[in-house]
Amino acid sequence: MYVCFMIEIAALRALVAVEQQGSVVAASEAMGFSPSAVSQQIKKLEKQSGVTVLERHGRGVLLTDRGMALAEYGRRILGELEELQATLLADPARPSGVLRLVGFSTACRGLVGPMLGKLGAAQAVAPTSSAASSSGLDGSGLEIRVVAEDPREAVQRVATGEADLGVVHNWHSVPLVIPENMVHEDLCLDTADVLLNSAHPLAGRTAVEPSDLVDERWISTPAGAICNEALLAILAGLGRVPDIRIYDPDFSTHIAMVQQGVAVALVPRLGRPELPAGVVAVPVVNPMQQRQVGIVYRKTMTASPSIRHVVRLLQDVAAGLDVG
Repeated sequence: MYVCFMIEIAALRALVAVEQQGSVVAASEAMGFSPSAVSQQIKKLEKQSGVTVLERHGRGVLLTDRGMALAEYGRRILGELEELQATLLADPARPSGVLRLVGFSTACRGLVGPMLGKLGAAQAVAPTSSAASSSGLDGSGLEIRVVAEDPREAVQRVATGEADLGVVHNWHSVPLVIPENMVHEDLCLDTADVLLNSAHPLAGRTAVEPSDLVDERWISTPAGAICNEALLAILAGLGRVPDIRIYDPDFSTHIAMVQQGVAVALVPRLGRPELPAGVVAVPVVNPMQQRQVGIVYRKTMTASPSIRHVVRLLQDVAAGLDVG
């Protein structure tokens, strides 16, 4: 006797989210639903498949063996469905739909903002300009939503499907791990300078080395952030730890503190505003402090007209920058 059952995509998506996020609550936050709605989908899946996929473990849940096997199949099915929607069902001449982009804050200022400006200009002319359409600029049906996140969180969001495209950076001293289900494309090389008050003894130098900076007082991004780890790496070869007096995630605050003469800061050029009077930027050499800025997206979205359109726009913006 054969048993036939149908599994709904929404229920399968809920199970995959629980497996990726580690709990029903985390899965509900990632999906934008309530925990009870995710639990209902899981119960529906168990009824449809005839197997128990979750079991209680303390205050949380764990996937059963059957649940893990079903989640593995679910990831493949959802990936194939995404690829189908992004390619065969999409109009290659007219990128459309909602594209969720996540990027670090200076990239949002220096890359994503100008890209959205280009997109807006193209959308303004696309309905009446055949030239815009024929050159691949017709993104009039495309809506982009942006969230600022540190690169590690951005990679996680894209890998799990919470976002479609990520703009990330990868310091040579702090490698960024890219999962196997994702593609990474380089955009530009971004140099970081040490910002000094103009009265600082090093302010007149054309460049400084790590050994020149061992006794400085610093302002840094929060502990654990990639830029904080890059700062720690500068003095690691000298067996020293930077004397960090202030932690703040906003580079604008770093610039303000340097202007007050209370600290020095390591600030990348991408998205950096014009420095105020009293603040100078001095490159660090031996080694230079640089990060590779790039784009990440899932392999299933490689041929997506929307992804390719936005990537081209970001590449155009990056090509016009002077941050290396």
